[in-house]
Amino acid sequence: MNTADMTARIADGEGFIAALDQSGGSTPKALAGYGIDEGAWDSDEAMFSLIHDMRARIITAPSFSGDKVLGAILFERTMDGQVEGKPTPQALIERGVVPFIKIDKGLEAEADGVQLMKPMPDLDALLTRARGLGVFGTKERSVINLANPAGIAAVVRQQFEVARQVLAAGLVPIIEPEVNIKSAERAEADRILRDELLKALDAMPGDEKVMLKLSIPAEAGLFDPLVDHPRVLRVVALSGGFARTEACAELAKNRGMIASFSRALLSDLRHQMSDGEFDSALGSAINEIHAASTRKVALVA
Repeated sequence: MNTADMTARIADGEGFIAALDQSGGSTPKALAGYGIDEGAWDSDEAMFSLIHDMRARIITAPSFSGDKVLGAILFERTMDGQVEGKPTPQALIERGVVPFIKIDKGLEAEADGVQLMKPMPDLDALLTRARGLGVFGTKERSVINLANPAGIAAVVRQQFEVARQVLAAGLVPIIEPEVNIKSAERAEADRILRDELLKALDAMPGDEKVMLKLSIPAEAGLFDPLVDHPRVLRVVALSGGFARTEACAELAKNRGMIASFSRALLSDLRHQMSDGEFDSALGSAINEIHAASTRKVALVA
């Protein structure tokens, strides 16, 4: 796939985006969910090797293909690693899956009800390396905990500043201002965020496009104007702590949004499974998430 092929696939493809980008802080939890306890490694390198093995097993599973998985978001170390002797992005492309890279370096402490992204002083070098490996786009995450207009405006402002840097490097940014689904002010935060995003999108120069990764809104259909906006290539949804069944049921209520799930995709996978059991569990999750993303139906187990 060249860049034009990837753009068309992400814009119009029938499928969803897998989030395989757990970073340093969340890696032990991801491994524990996979059935590998913290005592199984004695260094960060060993820990990252284990999580890479897990991701390689996912990427090479028969059910993980471009038939239903449009793209995959990678952690930087995963991007720099190899799968079956090939750079990870190339291994994905050969399976028909568009590669993305998580670029944020974590979150600042909460202020004005939000958590901005930490500085990314080496971003230009990372973007250059990613593009050289065939990566199509990036993902950068902030968090919104309260319906604070000033805080949410600051999140959107920072996100679009980073997006401009990504676009200048020839990659497509996924802007991810996550609204905490446990917030008592979730519905109002959703509305403020939608309006701030619309203002920022309307102000974009030229004809470049961004992607949006958003929490599933408390009010179904609230993000329809973002789905329809001419500067948005695709709107994807994070599971945000919902279990897969609930996440799929909520996603199915929102037209035009497709999944970009992590925990909800991987929750049934275990290190101890045989390859057949592993692929069966992964395939069931893929089928359920694909149905919610494309046919807008929640499958009943």
